Amino acid sequence: MGSERKIYTKTGDLGETSLLGGTRVLKSHKQVEAYGTIDELNSYIGLIRDQHIDAHYQQILLIVQKNLFVAEAWVAADEVHPHDTLPGLNEDSIFQLEVEIDEMNKSLPDLAHFILPGGNTTVSYCHIARTVCRRAERSVISLLPAGKNPEIVIKYLNRLSDYLFVLARKVAKDTGVEENCWIP
Repeated sequence: MGSERKIYTKTGDLGETSLLGGTRVLKSHKQVEAYGTIDELNSYIGLIRDQHIDAHYQQILLIVQKNLFVAEAWVAADEVHPHDTLPGLNEDSIFQLEVEIDEMNKSLPDLAHFILPGGNTTVSYCHIARTVCRRAERSVISLLPAGKNPEIVIKYLNRLSDYLFVLARKVAKDTGVEENCWIP
């Protein structure tokens, strides 16, 4: 059998964890909250990707998941860990989302009202992911006063939430679900 590597380390049993670079912090630390929320978002993206949606959207969502792992690393890095050694998250990643948004929007009606989330399970998952994405964005923004500089992560999350909103609309259209508009 050989040596077996265990998943548990017991190093967090007293409520602490290590940032990327080794600095120990409480699990309630703002950085842990931010990268934890990105991780939650990544799980929801996986749930959407597992639905019966167009293969192209599944492929884009796989790329998004990989980019979110990079974003987590950027947010999890401590002051000791040099950011230039981290995998790259760049403007090309954001541009790809913009291209996808524009392409989906070509077949969607213009927005005249707010849209109520729902319609079918996949559309609802897109909206849940969108709201978790916005929460992740707020968590990362809360790091700015502490000297963290995750501007590319903030920009990526901002664009991703737009992508998820448009994806929800596109999935609704593709599956014949009528959008429920909120008209005050």
